Amino acid sequence: MTKPPFVGRSQELHALNDLLQKKTASLVVIKGRRRIGKSRLVQEFASNKKYYVFSGLPPTENTTAQSQRDEFSRQLATQAGLPEISADDWSKLFLLLAEKTKTGRVIILFDEISWMGSKDPDFLGKIKNSWDLYLSKNPTLIFILCGSVSFWIEKNIINSTGFLGRISLKLTLDELSLPECNLLLQHLGFNRSSFEKLLILSITGGIPWYIEQVRPNHSSLENIKRLCFEKEGLFVDEFRFIFHDLFGRRGDICKKIVEYLSEGSAEYSEIVSKLNYHSSGSLSEYLNDLMISGFISRDYVWVLKSGKDALRLSKFRLSDNYLRFYFKYISPRLSRIRKNQFSDLSLLSLPNWDGIMGLQFENLVLKNRKKIHGILGLKAEEIIADNPYYQRKTKKQEACQIDYFIQTRYNTLFSCEIKFSRKEINSSVISEVKKKIEKLALPKDFACLPVLIHANGASQEIQESNYFFRIINFSEMLY
Repeated sequence: MTKPPFVGRSQELHALNDLLQKKTASLVVIKGRRRIGKSRLVQEFASNKKYYVFSGLPPTENTTAQSQRDEFSRQLATQAGLPEISADDWSKLFLLLAEKTKTGRVIILFDEISWMGSKDPDFLGKIKNSWDLYLSKNPTLIFILCGSVSFWIEKNIINSTGFLGRISLKLTLDELSLPECNLLLQHLGFNRSSFEKLLILSITGGIPWYIEQVRPNHSSLENIKRLCFEKEGLFVDEFRFIFHDLFGRRGDICKKIVEYLSEGSAEYSEIVSKLNYHSSGSLSEYLNDLMISGFISRDYVWVLKSGKDALRLSKFRLSDNYLRFYFKYISPRLSRIRKNQFSDLSLLSLPNWDGIMGLQFENLVLKNRKKIHGILGLKAEEIIADNPYYQRKTKKQEACQIDYFIQTRYNTLFSCEIKFSRKEINSSVISEVKKKIEKLALPKDFACLPVLIHANGASQEIQESNYFFRIINFSEMLY
């Protein structure tokens, strides 16, 4: 089977390659969402180099500390040409590894490290000791700790006093950019229209493994149907793996949070009320775990006059495209999907298909906001705030929500309306945007410029109206 092409990650590869110039050993930590391509990045970096890779067993009820050590021993024996041993202590195994890697350029990867040491409270301490006493003595060795349980890595490695001053490089992998997603689709042979590509990406986001499941001989809707609405569809059970493998016992409450957020953004107090969960540090911790893992975002409401966050006013948003689509369309139909009752399904006939895909597209735009900045001619240092914007209703102002709002240090605001449609956008959007802007409580001497972001064309009437400061065809950002 041909390995999918490696696309993107130029900055991360550059950072890793810089370590090759060092005269001392390097300890690297890489974290990121499941399926984001962490292992593949290291594999690409380690090509043509001496490379040892070890991966922990996925946690189950029967997984023990000994089974993890036995698996590590098997992997070490296979790669280093050593006899398999049954070790009752990680230190013995790490010493064997250090002996095989004490000289020459060598890269070691501990993948899914939270799984590897989940049953042994002394696991990380033994890694730290092995690094200090043995592995770091090879000046050309690069030791990489990697995992999908980002909040575990953040807490137990990055913010741990045991690893203080030892980490040479920390990387967090984000989704691929829009042009990188398009390049991957092209490499896969999916050369359909820009709109079809955006339809796919509105569900997969910029997650490489998800995009790699696209079959080039199928249309976007056929691919979505196969992956999401057939009994053996890969995206049907993906959610279960995410929450079981990543969150363990926390999975139930984290699931309830993202399920609620799939209905729309919400303030902390609203989440507490909906989940009937006592407002305490625990819920804040779960929300933080989901943010660190890359599944939700926190959008702060800022004060237009000062450009500063109103610290008590913020909303949590489900920013992961796959999870949002799962809860809106897959989860409610799981029993029917497992009975293969969607063989004749027309996706376009699903309830509120266009509306939901509009929200999926909105997430995609927000993930690629830097491209919007470039088209508007904005430099990073000019922007003091940008996010979806929420204005609360008071005695003096009406409630208002802007899809994407940008404030510059020069008191210029950009109100971005995001529209995703199979047909070109008609002129009714003008009155819609006007009403939103009229509701905004704008400070004196501020200017608000309307921007339209679309995926499949805007009518001639809109073009000729000259109402919008910019009309941005998001499809063009694929290239």
